[in-house]
Amino acid sequence: MSRSWFRDAITGEGHWSLDEVIYRSPAGNLLEVVHDLSSLKAQGPDKLKALWDSRWGPRTPTPFHSGIWGKKELVLPDIPDEHVVTLDEGHSSLLPMGRYAEGLGLDREQLLIKQCGNSHSGSFKDLGMTVLVSQVNHLIRSGKQDFLGVACASSGDTSAALAAYAAAAGIPAVVLLPNAKVSPAQLVQPLANGALTLALDTDFDGCMKVVRELTHDGRLYLANSMNSLRIEGQKTVAIEIIQQLGWEVPEWIFISGGNLGNTAAIYKGLEELLELGVIGHMPKLVCCQAAAADPLYRCFQNGWRGFQPVVAAATQASAIRIGDPVSVPKAMKGLIAHGGEVAHASESELAEACARADAAGFFTCPHTGVTLAAVEQYAARGAFAASDRIVVISTAHGLKFAETKAAYHGNKLADVQPERANQPQVLKPSIDAVYEAVEAHRRSREG
Repeated sequence: MSRSWFRDAITGEGHWSLDEVIYRSPAGNLLEVVHDLSSLKAQGPDKLKALWDSRWGPRTPTPFHSGIWGKKELVLPDIPDEHVVTLDEGHSSLLPMGRYAEGLGLDREQLLIKQCGNSHSGSFKDLGMTVLVSQVNHLIRSGKQDFLGVACASSGDTSAALAAYAAAAGIPAVVLLPNAKVSPAQLVQPLANGALTLALDTDFDGCMKVVRELTHDGRLYLANSMNSLRIEGQKTVAIEIIQQLGWEVPEWIFISGGNLGNTAAIYKGLEELLELGVIGHMPKLVCCQAAAADPLYRCFQNGWRGFQPVVAAATQASAIRIGDPVSVPKAMKGLIAHGGEVAHASESELAEACARADAAGFFTCPHTGVTLAAVEQYAARGAFAASDRIVVISTAHGLKFAETKAAYHGNKLADVQPERANQPQVLKPSIDAVYEAVEAHRRSREG
């Protein structure tokens, strides 16, 4: 008997096999994966924690060495281990933000960053893609389904993750990108992994519309986050955070929000831990949007009434430049049920938050800049107690956005007057010239 199935994520009705090609219920709602947790509950929280802790190590056998598949009981318990497609994703660092935290008036150990960008393709999208591609691989290898390939619309990171995992499995990948709206580093990743890469003259929302129609007849399998299999991998971020804190719950979690699948995923992971008795309460979650693409923030400001899509404007945080997020019903359901909040950040706020974090030793992507800007807003109004632990989820590696970094330091970002611009100095090859520059730099830092 299957231990997992699909149901309507909003009404809780319906029962569909994970082997079916289905993304919405007959009512038009997104689906969610449901697991029969009875056997896990019978083990008790202490045994579950001991099991998951035992897999966190270098000699853990395949596929359990992965941070996602180390929680296989909560991800895809019915899939054979040999059908899993893993690139050792997860297990990302959770570290204090030190000097950056001090600059906000917080303790050095109080603010922590979960570095999901330290993953195979450089973003958190790997966490969900390993699950989705593994299920597709299982369907093909077991003879249950056949596909022309797996397809996604992407603002950058999803395409990179899909291309990598599909290549590892030997499955064709088709990615639809908004033309000239992703960074060069993001564009080259699916190209390098051999994906059919199609640049459409539209924005992400336009690409999403096309891919939904493209995958409707089942010949291509949909890899976007409206496919709830993705959520099963992404939710493990929440479980890892709790595990890395010694199975204790932080008071706050801040995460950027674009298509909002990640917000829904964090809540799903936490709710399952709560049901299993692993945790006793929920943290406060803050979903953070760029002001250029903030439909959820506007809805939150209106008391969660009348969500309206927007036309997303240009933003440094290109991966969350989404005006009509697919997962808004799931995200709103979790936020409303658990008292979550939504913040937003201007282009200047997110750029300066990135620069301040970078000056403390980090190298943050602009989406993490949105999240850090929200933390700065909350800190400025005294929202954090001295005993609060605050976790920022960083969704991508800063190297994917090197052009944005260079534009900031070269004073070439629209609507941003950089406070920490730093450019190389051209000097004569003499010791005196170097020492003079060193002294001038020291004086400027002290000043």
